[in-house]
Amino acid sequence: MENAIEITGLSKSFNSKQVLKDIHLTVPEGKTVVTLGKSGTGKSVILKCIVRLLEPDKGSIKVLGKEMTGLTYNELQRIRTKIGYIFQSGALYDSMTVKENLKFPLVRLKNFSSDEINNKIETVLNDVGLPDTVDKMPSELSGGMRKRISVARTIILEPAVMLWDEPTTGLDPETAREISSLIRQMQQQYNVSSIVVTHDKDCSKIVGDSIVVLKNGEFTEPAPYEELERSNDEFIKSFFI
Repeated sequence: MENAIEITGLSKSFNSKQVLKDIHLTVPEGKTVVTLGKSGTGKSVILKCIVRLLEPDKGSIKVLGKEMTGLTYNELQRIRTKIGYIFQSGALYDSMTVKENLKFPLVRLKNFSSDEINNKIETVLNDVGLPDTVDKMPSELSGGMRKRISVARTIILEPAVMLWDEPTTGLDPETAREISSLIRQMQQQYNVSSIVVTHDKDCSKIVGDSIVVLKNGEFTEPAPYEELERSNDEFIKSFFI
């Protein structure tokens, strides 16, 4: 099995504070790796370094076989079209309808006819279980529905890699479980390779093929949920109380 993402020796500091220390992480094709950690400890920094919204201080980041740190601007833009990034906020355009939000990334690529665009929009809305929201505004949707639409807008480009930044934050427990189940469904349906950043143990249990814990800027060894749940490490145990 090939690896979709390979991170080796990644470090990142902000002023005098080192957030990431020699991070190593591998995501096999078609698998989901959860990075579990406390809020504000640098989990989201990893995702931003992967797509080069932040520049790492040192280390190697390979996505789909490409070394991200060495790409030109145009090369970076091309590979970003293969990477879906779900921001914590959902990041929908409030002035656009659901249809316009979903149409936006397709129009930017200029590769699709009107019929193709409409078919893709209909397909992804069905995939996320919201076919009747096509003409609604984001303000008319619940938090969970907005999150689903942001997922639809990302998968409409059929990315090979998905990066999920705290996908269940701010949602009630039932909606959080629904979004976690949707992440798992998208992985299986589209065979995407994913990193899910979270501090939600229930989300990590539902979506993760393996889990790493960010502790003092470094990752623990990858392990399944059940193994971590039985850990004697006090820091790891704190996530499973």
